[in-house]
Amino acid sequence: MPKKKRVPETEPATPDQPPGKARIQKKKFNQTIYLDWCKACGICIAFCPSQVFDADENGRPLVARPDACTGCRFCEQHCPDFAISITEPGAGPEAKER
Repeated sequence: MPKKKRVPETEPATPDQPPGKARIQKKKFNQTIYLDWCKACGICIAFCPSQVFDADENGRPLVARPDACTGCRFCEQHCPDFAISITEPGAGPEAKER
């Protein structure tokens, strides 16, 4: 008969949370806007499902709520100027330079 593997119990994320129920940590994403390429069309601001962007005084996007980004990349895929890049920390060009 095969031996059963013992699975360690996870620690509760908060004191009021029962043992074995760990909180799922949300992934974080980096948002890079290349303002020299942006023509301020507003697609990213209007259609971001998490409302990560606000407009500056010229109508260009500003990253107002970076932690709200879910990494769906809608803004990146629909930007006609390729002026937005969404990356996971440690996965972008800056990680390759290290």
